[in-house]
Amino acid sequence: MMTKHIPRIIIGRLPLYLRAFIRLQKDGHSYASSRELGQLLGISAAQIRKDLSHFGELGKRGKGYEIEFLISKLNQILNTDVIWDMIVIGAGDLGSGLARYKGFTDRGFKVSAIFDIDPVKIGKKIGDLIVKDIREMCDFVAENNIQIAVLAIPAEDAQHVIDDLVEVGITAILNYAPIYIKTPDGVQIEHIDPSVHLQKLSYFLK
Repeated sequence: MMTKHIPRIIIGRLPLYLRAFIRLQKDGHSYASSRELGQLLGISAAQIRKDLSHFGELGKRGKGYEIEFLISKLNQILNTDVIWDMIVIGAGDLGSGLARYKGFTDRGFKVSAIFDIDPVKIGKKIGDLIVKDIREMCDFVAENNIQIAVLAIPAEDAQHVIDDLVEVGITAILNYAPIYIKTPDGVQIEHIDPSVHLQKLSYFLK
């Protein structure tokens, strides 16, 4: 694994490159140039070359990037060459949809459990999972060495749930709650708020 510091914005583009390489492989390509990647992603070829150069000499002069190798390399860099068990907190519409989503496994992730506080939801089946009582959450995380949690709960509940999760070993959090959460050093968090992205889009509307 890479030990030098890589800017977070570059790490954020790596999954896009991985997805583009997978698409090109499915289309029958063995090699791809930075220009071809750029055309797929709307990113300059120079930026792609600069980003990937942080991880060594990955391309071949005159041929570009060997797609099979780059897929393997990017999965290794992103730690998605293994399957990570994760939990979902919140069994509402969003949490239920995430628990049912089958595309996670192809990208290295598996929803192992879903939790909720609502007695009406606890015990119900969602996909292959049974909704568990949130009071079981900490024990489940500790016993199963879970490191990733996805929050799909109201904003007012998010901070104390995250505090509990961090205490039992969660080190990566995907937060759909519409609030920015404080986490200690060593705990990575990504915030997803669709309204923020809509506001970005609305700027360009007339």
